[in-house]
Amino acid sequence: MDTSKIYAQVREHYSSASRSTSAKYGEAVAKSFGYTADELASIPQDANLGLSCGNPLALASLKEGETVLDLGCGAGFDIFLASPKVGPSGRAIGIDMNEDMLTRARHLLSTRPATPTTDNISFLNASITSIPLPPSSAHCIISNCVINLVPAADKPLVFREMHRLLKPGGRVAVSDILAKVPLPDWVRRDVALYVGCVAGAGEVGEYERWLAEAGFGEVLIMDTRADLNVYMETGEDGEKKSSCCAPSEEEEKAVCCVPAEKEAPPAEGCCAPARGGEKPATKLDLNEYVASYKIFAVKV
Repeated sequence: MDTSKIYAQVREHYSSASRSTSAKYGEAVAKSFGYTADELASIPQDANLGLSCGNPLALASLKEGETVLDLGCGAGFDIFLASPKVGPSGRAIGIDMNEDMLTRARHLLSTRPATPTTDNISFLNASITSIPLPPSSAHCIISNCVINLVPAADKPLVFREMHRLLKPGGRVAVSDILAKVPLPDWVRRDVALYVGCVAGAGEVGEYERWLAEAGFGEVLIMDTRADLNVYMETGEDGEKKSSCCAPSEEEEKAVCCVPAEKEAPPAEGCCAPARGGEKPATKLDLNEYVASYKIFAVKV
């Protein structure tokens, strides 16, 4: 897909996601990726849109007084969790290219009781490939299921920007979806699977190369073995659905994918193709193609 088209589709999709109100769905997804009930209770409920694929804060080991950047912060989910960890002497800065997401994040921040650990939060509208902050701004950079959305040609820019923004010895703690196998062309071409964090997934070897070329060492990339089908198999009420696929009225065939909006009908083209690859025929098991990985690296 063309780079400009990818960015446009991602903006459109996540502008729509910014209007989500399904707290139960978000809670169920977050818990499946390692967030605790106490963590979820400590932040604005509407900051969690069910867009996580892991818990980068479990890797970050944030300390009092540190500055942490969240690349692709969305509605502020991980930033609200990071804020008390770095304390009033630290800073928690969320960065996102989607102004609708940041509007929601800023609104949630404005409704929180003023405390030293809300005063340390700020949000910045920027692409994560080019962030208007000075070099050595942060001790730690986190990101949660966002880098996979960056077009392939631009992904190395993200890692170079991370390296520029980190202080010497600073660390990266990322949760992201990576490809377990080379993705078929029909997956790579599918717009719904791209904005659903699948079709744009890089491979482990690519991540290792991008991190090394940017100047990182002590690289750890590990499959969390989380079940990615949770996105499709969880209902708006937070309960597991009996089937993630709904029959098509026209073809009476099951079609299953990550929809552009959780309440919208699934889009065609997201399932394993029928013979010849022309039409979807069987339910797509995301776990066959991609996985949730935790990525850690240190600026050297």
